[in-house]
Amino acid sequence: MIKKQRKIIHVDMDAFFASVEQRDNPDYRDRPLIVGGQPNSRGVVAACSYQARAFGIHSAMSCAEAYRRCPEALFVPPRFEAYQRVSKQLREIFWRYAIRVEPLSLDEAYLDVTYTESFDGSAIMIARAIKQEILAETGLVASAGVSYNKFLAKIASDMDKPDGLYVVLPKAGEAFVATLAVKKFYGVGPATEAKMHQRGIYTGKDLRGWSKEQLQEMLGKSADYFYQAARGIDHRPVRSSQVRKSLGKETTFAKDILNVQELRQYAEKLAEKVSAQLDAQNLVPKTVTLKVKYANFKQVTRSFTRPAPFTHVLDIQVVLATLLEQTDVGIMPVRLIGVTVSHFVDQAEEHQPARQLRLDFKN
Repeated sequence: MIKKQRKIIHVDMDAFFASVEQRDNPDYRDRPLIVGGQPNSRGVVAACSYQARAFGIHSAMSCAEAYRRCPEALFVPPRFEAYQRVSKQLREIFWRYAIRVEPLSLDEAYLDVTYTESFDGSAIMIARAIKQEILAETGLVASAGVSYNKFLAKIASDMDKPDGLYVVLPKAGEAFVATLAVKKFYGVGPATEAKMHQRGIYTGKDLRGWSKEQLQEMLGKSADYFYQAARGIDHRPVRSSQVRKSLGKETTFAKDILNVQELRQYAEKLAEKVSAQLDAQNLVPKTVTLKVKYANFKQVTRSFTRPAPFTHVLDIQVVLATLLEQTDVGIMPVRLIGVTVSHFVDQAEEHQPARQLRLDFKN
């Protein structure tokens, strides 16, 4: 089987801490905002709004210096619990599309969408959908970079901020890297940049002119990485720090429903939506759970697990019909119904699509 071209997305929130503060406090909007210490403290800037950046303010700058550059700026302390709540929302969105998610911090992550089949597998359209869902669900703006490896995806996400979507295709990777300033390379700090400049290395093209042996002498253990990166090569996989444990959909009715057949039809439609996401992420579950919330707000769940995974949406729908019979539907009116699947078999673990396990709605 031909190995598929990797598709990696790097999502990076724009001015994350400051944007959360501006979202939550209307008085902060459209104003220079600094999240960190106070001007008269020894604190530093943790984050700042784009309005503050216009004054040359940046993260890690002393708050005293930030105040000198912009006396009218607002200084607010960080609210890490608020940022963590939003970060959790972001990761829930990422997992809707990616087979692997590697968070780098609260506000950025790599996503492997190589085997995601939403939008006909278009990584560009997937990235656009993720940005739209982030805006709709959090009120915040993200930038995304799309490419065939982590190195280029991360650089691409920073190319067109804020609200950017930049793509580096495989055929353009090497030429794209050739034009990059070496300070754009991951791992190049001020000291390494100065060392490279002393040897006449200012761009990726300059770096590509050095042999591995020469780079080894100059950069030590990181020589191989820079040798590969200068050629647009990066084989590092996206490494998930966690595994998706469940996936579900639910719907709340405008009017409470008592009719069992009508509820069964809703459950079947939810199963189709869940199955579409399973198919997109090459996952097959062993457990199906039905959630029912009655008109009196009492909630029950019923689950079924089998040794072999569910490989067809019809199998899931049959189980849901049985689970419905184990509730009080038809006796008590229902205001909400939900379908969740879990206990996954991950068909992307070996980087191979699960052709024999694909969920099919056409038959």
